[in-house]
Amino acid sequence: MKKTEAESYSERISLPEFSLWERMKEKRNLVSFDLEITARCNNNCRHCYINLPQEDKAAQQRELSAGQINKIADEAVSLGAFWCLISGGEPLLRKDFFEIYLGLKKRGLLVSVFTNAGLITDKHIRLFKSYPPRDIEVSVYGVTKETYERVSRKPGSFNHFIRGLNLLLDSGIRVRLKAMALRSNVGELPEIARFCRQKTKDYFRFDPFLHLRFDRDTRRNAEIKSERLSDQEITAIERADSQRLGVLRDRCDKLIMPQREHSSCGHLFHCGAGQGSFTVSYDGLFRLCSSLWQEDCIYDLKKGSLGEAWDDFVPRVRQRHSDNREFLEKCQNCPIINLCLWCPAHSHLESGRLDEPVDYFCKVAHSRKDMLA
Repeated sequence: MKKTEAESYSERISLPEFSLWERMKEKRNLVSFDLEITARCNNNCRHCYINLPQEDKAAQQRELSAGQINKIADEAVSLGAFWCLISGGEPLLRKDFFEIYLGLKKRGLLVSVFTNAGLITDKHIRLFKSYPPRDIEVSVYGVTKETYERVSRKPGSFNHFIRGLNLLLDSGIRVRLKAMALRSNVGELPEIARFCRQKTKDYFRFDPFLHLRFDRDTRRNAEIKSERLSDQEITAIERADSQRLGVLRDRCDKLIMPQREHSSCGHLFHCGAGQGSFTVSYDGLFRLCSSLWQEDCIYDLKKGSLGEAWDDFVPRVRQRHSDNREFLEKCQNCPIINLCLWCPAHSHLESGRLDEPVDYFCKVAHSRKDMLA
């Protein structure tokens, strides 16, 4: 049978066979990057670490233009990136979302989108069907109006969410679903899990850890902490979910890359931050990962190049050491660190320091250890 024109230029291979993985083993190659194209959101979720009001004009004025985003994408592709995540805030709030999305696709990137689905329209569906995303990940805060809007604090948001999600699912676009485990929705988590697994066969995850605010807003941080579940509640949920428990059993010893396990040193970064990806904030701040907001670990792309950030700045950040004896003795050599929520970025959000033990994280790790024993 004669091949089509497209087939003559390409062939399908499975990811485990993809030779790029072999080439990346010994090098710090760029694979992907995250673009937080806005910090604004149409909801006002109780647990959110980034959202600013939809009508925040000052935040809107600081947002990178589509042209600036294209420049970053060009540099990233030249460095080897082939996958990009568009997130926010709520990225569909951008009036130029279509221009941004198509600009990334035209550069040959696989594109994923994180959204609450509340702003999805028929026009978005036509865009995604014409230029398919790698996937679209939708947050599910509740499966009843009462629970969903208790989290979102936006009247009418549940109906908008259901309508948008159904538009995506009915179109055949690849959708992934995720949920946050919160004080405000904990009673509905089993129903949320069933809802998600019925709606999509692909993938469902929930996250029990709530990050504190990147802007260190004390009032909003207090709200986030009030939404956190206790260590015992988290492990009870994980124990009751066979899929979640299976993942913990299978991967709890693989969350830190083996080549980074040299805990006798004083290096802060033993994770994958800046090893294959980076994040850019809505106003052009380069970070090694989405959670890392410490001022000395941020590079302003409006004043420099992505190449300089990736080749020079990232290695300097990753060479940072700690001289905090409490951290070095308590955390750096902890035998259950892979069950912990601790990392330098989260430590900074919690304490203002990159190398501070966090009691809440310790409690979660020990409860997980007891659960898996």
